[in-house]
Amino acid sequence: MRLQRAGWPVVVGVLAGVVTVGTGCRQEHPQREAARKEPPRVEVRTISQQALFAELTPVALQNCTLRRYGVPHDGGYLMCENLMGTATGGYSYGIDGRDDWGCEVSRQLTTTVHEYDCFNNIRPACDRGSLTFHDECVGGTATRVEGRPYDTVPNQLARNQDGGRHLIVKMDIEGDEWATLLATPDSVLDLIDQLVIEFHQRPGQPQPIADTIAKLKEHFYVAHFHANNYGCSGGLEPFTSWANEVLLVNKKIGILDSSGRSPILPNTQDSPNNAEGPDCQPSFHPAK
Repeated sequence: MRLQRAGWPVVVGVLAGVVTVGTGCRQEHPQREAARKEPPRVEVRTISQQALFAELTPVALQNCTLRRYGVPHDGGYLMCENLMGTATGGYSYGIDGRDDWGCEVSRQLTTTVHEYDCFNNIRPACDRGSLTFHDECVGGTATRVEGRPYDTVPNQLARNQDGGRHLIVKMDIEGDEWATLLATPDSVLDLIDQLVIEFHQRPGQPQPIADTIAKLKEHFYVAHFHANNYGCSGGLEPFTSWANEVLLVNKKIGILDSSGRSPILPNTQDSPNNAEGPDCQPSFHPAK
C-alpha cells in the first residue's frame, strides 16, 4: 500500500447494505490522485457488503502450508509455500521503491520477478535474487495517464516471453486491480498459481467489484484474508477496513479440505501493516 498513512477519512459508503464508492478522499500518491480527477462514467453491478464478505471468506485447503514472504509488516504477505514449485515466473505490481516480497519469491523460485510501478522508479536491490523493474503500471487497457504508461497483464507477459508460464503474482495497485483483473483473459488467470492482492475501494469512481470477484472465484480459492489496519474504519460492516489483503490459490493446484473445517484467523504469521496502530481483523467464523 503506497499511501500517506495518517488522517484518512472513510472512502467506502454503504447505502442499504450495498457497496458503493464514496466521495471522501484518502491521501493517495498525489500524482496518482491528480491523474484520476475526471474518471469515466461506467455502469457496474452492485454487491452488498454481506455478499462480498461471503465471497472473500477463506476456505481451508488441505495442501497449503502458509508462510510469510517479505517484511514483517506492510509489504509482507502469506503464501502457500509448498505450492510455489510449479511456478517459473513472478510478477510484483505496485512496489513503491521496495520489494522484499519479490526478492524472496525470486530466491525461492530461482527465477526473475518482474516489477511494475510508474509512480516510483526506484529499483530495489535483491541479494541472491533477480528483479527486473519496469517503469510502467498495469491496467485494464493499454494507455497513458498524465504521461505515465499503462498496459494489460497479457501484453506485459507477452513482452517478457512469459505467456505460457505458471506464475506467482502480487498486486497492490490502489484500486486499479478491479478493472485490471476483469480485463485479464481466463487463459492468463489459469496460469497464475497464486495471486496475493490488496483489494481497495477507490474514491470517486465505481468499480466492477461484483463482476471481478465472480470471475476470480471461477479460477481461485480464497485461502487467506488479512485486513490492512491502515484502513480500519466503521460503516463497512462486516468488513473492518477498506483495504484488505487476500490470497487466491488456483483451483488446479489447491485441494479443498473435505472436512469443512474453517481456517483459523488471524493466522499466527499475520501482523499489522501499521505496527504502531490498533488492529481491526474481522470475524469470519464466529465460535459455535
